[in-house]
Amino acid sequence: MAVSSSSPAIIFAVTVLMLLTVSSVKLPFHPRDLLPLLPRQLSWPLLNSLNSAVDLLPTYIGAASIKNDAVEWKGACFYENKAWLELNNKSGSEFGGGTLHIKVDKAHSWTCMDIYVFVTPYRVTWDWYFISREHTMEFNEWEGKAEYDYVKQKGVSIFLMEAGMVGTLRALWDVFPLFTNTGWGENSNIAFLEKHMGANFYARPQPWVTNITTDEIQSGDMLAISKIRGRWGGFETLEKWVSGAYAGHTAVCLRDSDGKLWVGESGNENEKGEDVIAVLPWEEWWEFEQTKDDANPHIALLPLHPDYRARFNVTAAWEYARSMDGKPYGYHNLIFSWIDTISGNYPPPLDAHLVASVMTVWSKIQPDYAANMWNEALNKRLGTEGLDLPDVLVEVEKRGSSFDELLAVPEQDDWVYSDGKSTSCIAFILEMYKEGGLFDPISSSIQVTEFTIKDAYMLKFFENNASRLPKWCNDNDDVKLPYCQILGKYRMELPGYNTMEPYPHMNEHCPSLPPKYHRPKNC
Repeated sequence: MAVSSSSPAIIFAVTVLMLLTVSSVKLPFHPRDLLPLLPRQLSWPLLNSLNSAVDLLPTYIGAASIKNDAVEWKGACFYENKAWLELNNKSGSEFGGGTLHIKVDKAHSWTCMDIYVFVTPYRVTWDWYFISREHTMEFNEWEGKAEYDYVKQKGVSIFLMEAGMVGTLRALWDVFPLFTNTGWGENSNIAFLEKHMGANFYARPQPWVTNITTDEIQSGDMLAISKIRGRWGGFETLEKWVSGAYAGHTAVCLRDSDGKLWVGESGNENEKGEDVIAVLPWEEWWEFEQTKDDANPHIALLPLHPDYRARFNVTAAWEYARSMDGKPYGYHNLIFSWIDTISGNYPPPLDAHLVASVMTVWSKIQPDYAANMWNEALNKRLGTEGLDLPDVLVEVEKRGSSFDELLAVPEQDDWVYSDGKSTSCIAFILEMYKEGGLFDPISSSIQVTEFTIKDAYMLKFFENNASRLPKWCNDNDDVKLPYCQILGKYRMELPGYNTMEPYPHMNEHCPSLPPKYHRPKNC
């Protein structure tokens, strides 16, 4: 590669930056602040090493209220900060408004700035600070008595974008490609999972599609699916990160009384573009995954163990599948299968405060989406009806509880939502297993809507004897997996596969923190 005439200058700049970084001398700037000024081919790899998509998530600092002393913290730019809230009625309205005072001081350089997000259950706003002094954020008028009472009791929540301006912009650049249907997007998803989960992506020998003979696929065999590009690829990447699952979607095989093979799937897109539960002929489903699914799906068949296959009541499973066919995908309880504990399921800097803030934002932007995703489920946990998110948060405080405790309340399989029972892709399959007798004799103490995809493939329900796997299973791969990968360039990993016996109240109170996702003995 040719060396440009600017190379000596670049080398000098890097050397100076390195020396300044380790120097104890106080500078009018921080070396990191100069990185964007360097040539792109130099600065971007360095920025990549310092920042990632996770830096887009703000960190909860505390709540500025009228009831306590000023909340104090160390920022990313300003090292001495404090905030306090003052109620007033400058607007002359019934409940008035307030002024949030933020005093920032001791910046580590002259070129840095801090970005903050300010949240109540009824609003989200933001600001950035570049100068050491006292700043103010005006709330001209509270949105009625409910917000006034909440702020008077709990204050205004403060979140810091710890990556700063440059890091936040870089994180946005990292998040954007996760959802793009491009090679760049695919590589970004792979890089994210490698970095934050420790996942491996080893290429398999070609051909990457298995020549299947379906006579060896039976009712109850599970299909684990992992997508790594496009809209669903990006969504699954984030789902995998928070839950620890190495697959992002699932389906199940069923044979009818005539021996015809079908696939049951919660999350199949119908002709209206809606995600619904569907039971499709195998040929139709398999053809779509091979030729029309642009998310680059990787698929593994997980055959049931002969003992569980013998126990599986196929008639009951079909009855359940037909009763759910055409119903909406289970968005209502999607996030609640992941959150089992007050603090042990949130990858930093995620926490319940941030979850509440994200919900608040979405409730403002897409109120119908918010109602579908969490409002009804939160009402179920409170035993209430019709409360929107702000009212839920106020009700939680009235009861002397907290939002993190509410999120951790286990989902119940018999809850019926406005559009019927709610089952995500994995809950649909496990409910079928439950109806088919695989969880007997403890099925009454199992809530399958509390299971993540990882929880499901860890169940000790599957074949453990390689000699009984289908003849075509992994026949083109020199690495023999304990399951049958039938599609995909990269070898699918399922850590903990087929290792856990069911137990009462399984997965209702289990932590799941990356990168190890350790489960204690009682989980």
